Amino acid sequence: MPRVVVTMERFLVLGSNSFSGSHFVRHLLDLGHEVLGASRSEEPDEVFLAHRWGDVTSFRFEQIDLNHDLDRLMGLVEALEPSHVVNFASQGMVAQSWDHPDHWYQTNVVAQVRLHDRLRQVASLKKYVHISTPEVYGSTNGKVRESFDFAPTTPYAVSRAACDLHLRSFYQAYGFPVVFTRAANVYGPGQQIYRIIPRAMLCCLLGRRLPLHGGGESMRNFIHIQDVCDATYEVALRGVAGESYHVAGQSTVTIRGLVEAVCALAGCDFDEVVDLVPDRIGKDQCYLLDSGHVRDSFGWVEGISLSEGLSSTMSWVGENIEVLSRLPVDYIHKP
Repeated sequence: MPRVVVTMERFLVLGSNSFSGSHFVRHLLDLGHEVLGASRSEEPDEVFLAHRWGDVTSFRFEQIDLNHDLDRLMGLVEALEPSHVVNFASQGMVAQSWDHPDHWYQTNVVAQVRLHDRLRQVASLKKYVHISTPEVYGSTNGKVRESFDFAPTTPYAVSRAACDLHLRSFYQAYGFPVVFTRAANVYGPGQQIYRIIPRAMLCCLLGRRLPLHGGGESMRNFIHIQDVCDATYEVALRGVAGESYHVAGQSTVTIRGLVEAVCALAGCDFDEVVDLVPDRIGKDQCYLLDSGHVRDSFGWVEGISLSEGLSSTMSWVGENIEVLSRLPVDYIHKP
């Protein structure tokens, strides 16, 4: 059906420098919305910023750390009067959350609770979209439907589950207009190179070795960022307060199978690229999400197959190989 854009809607996107956040900002700008973006770090190289790959006339960026700059953020909220807040901001990375779990709880729980307690008093707010994660469920046995029956297994997942439950209590107590999205493994052009798909592609193109934890036997569902943006936008405009929406494709693949597909695309031999290494502590074996709710509610369907998405991502890596080859491929923690 044709999409009607209500141009007076103003969006605040938290975590706008993140892979998903930046693509969502680009999505909003392409649809004619006014957007304020905020992230705790300054904007990185434009190779990672999808929202900079086009017109940014209606976009403004502010460097704001939720742990330290909440008053300044709320001053901007008062001035902008956003109708929608979409929150991608969180301390990510699973394995590293074991090293400094207090950092994850501070950013993903304490700072978020303080933010939400201020946002619930903003009269202009129609919808607050909280970008959550399927890791709150722990390893799944078959496809899971949306629920708050959580079984997190890492400090990262525990912190995200705690925040989801806190927001659920705000919805029940105050009618806070929160909706949740939990997307499968998101990928596409512009993704950070410590993630498995761009890292594997760089290893193939630069002759580097790729460590494959646990032999790559864990099962995942990968979905292209553009499909996720489409679904997130529908949830932002038409999602029902208090409800959760899974965003996932229909097919699954092992991490090994994924890397084999990347190697084939690059014309590399799997055994000449991959080093098999022990699995990470607390790694869940499988995330499978039932995405029937978002499909039935909004008629959403994924439009980009894994093979198409890998091809476009490989093109992005190849076109930016000089910049990407100079960057560290391991995640660098920022407390």
